[in-house]
Order: sequence, then C-alpha cells, then structure tokens
Amino acid sequence: MNRLLPLVLAINLVQGAQADRIVVNKGRREMLLLKNGEVLRTYRVALGQHPVGPKIQEGDMRTPEGTYRIDGRYARSQFHKALHISYPNASDRERARRLGVKPGSDILIHGLPDGQGSVGKAHLQSDWTWGCIAVTDEEIEEIWQLVPNGTVIEIRPE
Repeated sequence: MNRLLPLVLAINLVQGAQADRIVVNKGRREMLLLKNGEVLRTYRVALGQHPVGPKIQEGDMRTPEGTYRIDGRYARSQFHKALHISYPNASDRERARRLGVKPGSDILIHGLPDGQGSVGKAHLQSDWTWGCIAVTDEEIEEIWQLVPNGTVIEIRPE
C-alpha cells in the first residue's frame, strides 16, 4: 500500500470528506466514491460470477443494477468487513414477483474472504462473488471510513 495513502485519507477525513454517493460501473469494473459530484476515490472491483445484466433472482450470481442505499455494515462476517446494500428495491421485488422467483438479498461491498487478504489485487483476475462488489481488505478499510450509512449507491451496467 502507498505510504502516503493513510496520511491523505486522514487529512480528507479530518476535512469531512466523506462520500455522499457511490457509483459502480459494472462494465468497467470500477467503483467511484463521490462528494458533491467530485470523485474522492476510485477502486477496481470484482463482481458476481455472471456480471452481465441485472440481478433477477436469488442464486443467479449477478450483481444488481439500480439505485440503492448503504443500509448497514458488518465488522465481522465471512469477509474482511462489509457494507450492506439495500437490494432488493421495490422494482426488483416487483420484477421477481412477476417472474415467480425470489429476488435474493445480502448484496454487499466487501473485502476478501477471511484469511485470504494476502491475495490482494490478484482477486481482480476474475469475477468471483455471488453478486456482491469486492475490493481488497485495505480498500474496504478505507471505504468503511469514507462511506456512512444512508449513502446512495447507483450500480450501472456500463
């Protein structure tokens, strides 16, 4: 990790530079943290194993598309910290109802599986989650500090 990064992060946090919006561009495998429309941070991400198209049903291994909120956080889980995304929203539930399927749940922004933090950025070699958005352990630590509960997250197909 860049030695200056913790210092820059600390300065930004002191100045109140918490994100007020997250944008995930699935096709580009990038996640942007924004404050007042300006990019605070950009991360490369891994997605669900079937990344093209919106999440339709539980178990389809797709990352959702749409607008949600960060509505909780897990300091301890099977991953090195995780932020919970409010999927499914009303339109996701309605689509699933029309199709006669369960929409799924527990979509997260998370670090690497516990005990596998040493994998680091190598995790980006493939989309490996069950529909979540994955970053390194160091990155989820930073995101944890920069993203308060209630932050809007927009997940786009591009």
